Parts: sequence; structure tokens; C-alpha cells
Amino acid sequence: MDLSLRDQKPETTNPKPEIGNLKPETVKDAVHMKIACFLLAACTGAFLFICAGNPAAASARDTHGKAPSNVGIVCWLETSLRRVFPQSPSGTREQLDLLTARNRQISFQVCFRNEGTDAATISCSLDGAEALKPEIRLVGLVPMPHFNTDMPQAEADGVGMLPGLVPDPLYPQTKTTAGPFASRSFWVTLHIPADIAPGEYTYRVRMSWEENKKKQEKILPVRVKISPLVIRPRHDFHVTHWIRGEAISLYYHTDLYSERWWQLARALMKDLYDHGTDVAFVQHFFELRAVFKQPCQLLIVDEPSPGKYRFDWSRVRRYVDMCKKIGFKKFEWAHLWLYWGVENAMHVYAQKDGKYVMLWDENLSATSPVYLNFLKQFLPSFHDFLQQEDILEDSYFHLSDEPGGQHVENYKKARQILHELAPWMKVMDALSDIRYGREHLTDIPVPLIDAAAAYTREHIPHWVYFCTGPRGPWLNRFYDTPLSKIRMSGWLFYHLKAQGFLHWGYNYWYKLDREETEDPYQEGAASSWPGIAYGDPFVVYPGPDGPLSSVRWEVFAESLQDYALLQTAGISPDDSLLSGLHSYADFPKNEAWIQHALEQILNRPATKK
Repeated sequence: MDLSLRDQKPETTNPKPEIGNLKPETVKDAVHMKIACFLLAACTGAFLFICAGNPAAASARDTHGKAPSNVGIVCWLETSLRRVFPQSPSGTREQLDLLTARNRQISFQVCFRNEGTDAATISCSLDGAEALKPEIRLVGLVPMPHFNTDMPQAEADGVGMLPGLVPDPLYPQTKTTAGPFASRSFWVTLHIPADIAPGEYTYRVRMSWEENKKKQEKILPVRVKISPLVIRPRHDFHVTHWIRGEAISLYYHTDLYSERWWQLARALMKDLYDHGTDVAFVQHFFELRAVFKQPCQLLIVDEPSPGKYRFDWSRVRRYVDMCKKIGFKKFEWAHLWLYWGVENAMHVYAQKDGKYVMLWDENLSATSPVYLNFLKQFLPSFHDFLQQEDILEDSYFHLSDEPGGQHVENYKKARQILHELAPWMKVMDALSDIRYGREHLTDIPVPLIDAAAAYTREHIPHWVYFCTGPRGPWLNRFYDTPLSKIRMSGWLFYHLKAQGFLHWGYNYWYKLDREETEDPYQEGAASSWPGIAYGDPFVVYPGPDGPLSSVRWEVFAESLQDYALLQTAGISPDDSLLSGLHSYADFPKNEAWIQHALEQILNRPATKK
């Protein structure tokens, strides 16, 4: 993360109230209850906000103060690249045309607005699309009390709608309550099979509700034109997101490594894989600087006598085997030195008398004899494990995260230690100073997207990342990042020739650097705005038995499928079609460009296998 942003102090907020006096018997009930209560609160809040500040809503009442109609539902269709806020006006599109290749997923929205004064129960279904395994989810609302800083209005979504409620989580429900004078939407995902016959298909969206005690229905046709092109799996571009095992135990109030924890961890890793992440991050060490009472360190370390260490890889092996069964073939391992300077040894924990304790002082020097002695015993054991699991050649290793230009000498010293103790280890790190790549200090540099151009100019192969920055015109996926901008991710990675993408925030559901749970349905910046941007710490929400997706996560996943589309279609990264993509800040940021590019690609003859 960008230090200048992260070091800003968060705003002081009042403690949020608990949800009534409900006492669930299980954590699962608590999650269900929290989702349901928040949906109700969101709808109520949207109604109060709109009625208080919307003259059109007030004018809907007659001179006697009564509404002329109790319920007035308006339904329309929208693409997946435009957020539908509670204040969004009714749309007019009653038919939607979609173009797609085979062997990918596409999404669209079914929107509704209640122009009356009464609430109405409304449901959504899709007729005739069973072969596409349609998935219908309600787009939920989460609070965003401020715009993110350093974000000009021209680059932000929701101007005129935010601060307020932003559409993001996707709830697995096809029926909801339409509150007065508010707009909402259902998110529909279609899975296009590889073996479906090319051609045009028309499906019927059916919206049903009751109005003036009469059942009402609206049919909205969706026409899907399926190209002959069958997308092949993405290759030579890897994606990783850092799962937080401690976030699972904190949010779900379950013990680390309990069977419940393993079930939830598997659900999260399956979600990552299904959304295009092909590298499994393994927390064999707990790589945070903050000291936790319950750190997620999969590796069991024991010190039977001073300076002598034993390593039990059983939990790590179970985790790796779980990921292999899901489909992962690449693995990424936690860092060996603490982040931001390579000045301190990694925190390593052992269990004594039922409590986690660190093996050394939390500020132990990076090159201390104590730590060097540990590495001399750990690294051979690590190497043996990787060989036993046959994943040595498919592993990515980290030295230290985000060293700056002033830390080059520290990084060199640590790298020399690895050259001597583990010559088999190739390292990759998030770092932006060009010297790390120019001097080959790391094998795979991962610069921030605003520093990537320097690596490209010097023809240095690299991955890229973004986190809480850069902001403004740069690519990112915050709450207020336009969805069309997020969808450009895969196109930019392809054209600008990045070899991979890394992100820290997948399920960071607790307060930044504090062992205190956070409710992501109510707080989207780990209680650290403005340093941490809303939407940066996570892209999924905790559901009863695993993650619930988000609008941002679905759009980002579809952008990775666009990357695979470009590869399958044989489009050169230097093709004139992509000539308008100048940098991660200067590129087309509108839906029309994406639609035109898809038409250009899918109207070309399919590439033969």
C-alpha cells in the first residue's frame, strides 16, 4: 500500500449500535440476521433520504397529502456496467441485447423502482435459460459516508448519489421488498457453455409483484447473441489475492483450524478460483507487523531447546491439498522479512501453554544472528516440503513487501542471505523503485500501476498491483470506481504486457492492524478512511457459509475473462484495436468502447484450435 495514504489518521466515528436485542443461537443465524436487518435498514434509509430531499417525490402527493397510487412499480433492464443507486431515476430500456463468446460468463441487471407510497414484494425470474445456469442475486446496499479522497468528480461514480448508500454486495435472493421512491436491481449472471450452438437466443425476464391488491407482471426480453468463439483458459498471466485466515476466525467467531474454519477457508478459496485467481496464497507465516493473540500461521513451529526448531507441516499440507483439489496449480508464500523497509525479522509464533507467543522480540533486526539461525533450519525444511508436494517449480516466494528506494541496501543484504541459504528460491515483491528491477534484486518485480511504465520502457518483465492507491485517473476498484473502469482491467493488463496482478484486499474484514472484528456491511475501509479507500480491503462479504460476491468482484472477474478472450482470438497486445489504451491512467473509461471492442473481436472469424 501507498504509505503516504495509509498513514493518514482515520476519522473518529461514534460506535455503531448493535442489531436490536436479538440473540442468535449460532453464528450462521447471526450472519443471516445481520444481512436481513441491514437490507431493511438500507431500504428505510433510502426512503427517508429521498423523501426529504427529492421534490419529485413530494410532488407525487395530491393536495390532500395522499399519494395518488399506493404502489407504482417501474421495471427496466441495465447492463452490468452501471450502478443502480436508490436515487437513480427510472430507466426506459425494456429489451437488452448482449454479445458474448462461448465458455465465459456475462451479467446484466433487472432494475425496478417503486413510485408509490406503499412497499411491495417483488420477485425476479428468467424463463427458458436453464442451459445457461442463470444466477439471480439481489444487489444490496452498503454505506459510504464520504467519497474517497484524491478522487476528482470526473473519475468518480455516484456523483449526486453519494455520500450515501452504494450498491455492492450480492445477496442470493430472487425476491425483495421494494420501498417507496427508491430504485434497486437484481444481478443476473449467465454461464455460457462451451458447447452451446452459436446463434441468437431470446430469454424472458419475469418481474412479478402485487399492486392495488392485483398481481402484476412485467416481461422484459433479453437477446443473447453467442459467437462461435470458444474462450480457452487464460495463460501466462497469473493473478493472486491475499486471503486472510484470521479474518475468518474473527468474523465467524470460530477457532483457527477448527473444522468450521476449514469449511469457510475452502469456500473462500473456491470463490477466488472461480473468479479468475489462479495463485493460492498460503499463510505459512503470519506476515502482519501487528502482534495478534490468534495469528493465522499455518506452519506449526516448536522450540524444544533454545535455538533449536522443529517444523510441523501438517496444516500447510492440508491447505495445499485443499487448494489442489479446487484446481490451483500455483502457490504463493508469505514473506520472510517484515514489510516497509526489510528492517525486521518476520514474526514467527509458537504455542506455549495454549497461547501463541513470538519466538523473539517483535523488533528483532533483519540480520540478527537469532533470525539467521532460524532461517538456516527453516529453509531446508521448507525446501523438502515443497519437493514432497511437487510444487517447488510452481511456487512464488516473497522477501519483503513494499520496500522503498531508501531500502535498497537492506533488500540487497536480505537477498544475499537467501542466495546463500536458499539458492533455489526465486522471489517476487511489491516494489516500485526501478532499481529493484534494473539491478535484478528481485526475480519478479511487482510495481504499482503508476510506476509500471518505467519497467516497460526498460523492457523489464513485471507484474503489477494497485491497492489504496493510486487514485484519481488510475485503474482501481473502490466503491466509487466506475464499473466500466474496473471492466477495463483485463484489457489494460493485456495491452500493457503485465505478466500478473497482485492485490492485498480480498477478505480483510477487521480493523486495520488490530485484532478487532469489523462489519463489512457497515464499514468499507477497515475503520481507516481516508488512508484506506472505501472498497479497498475486500471484494467479498461474509455470508452464512462462505463469501457473498460483490458487483465489483463480478466485473473484475469478467475483465479477466476479457483477457482470455483477447488471447483466444489471437489479438496482438499491439493491435490497433487497443491503441487508445495509453497507460493505467489514460484509457477509455466508458461502456461504449468495451461494447465496440467486443463487437470487433467477436465478428472476426473464430481462431481454430
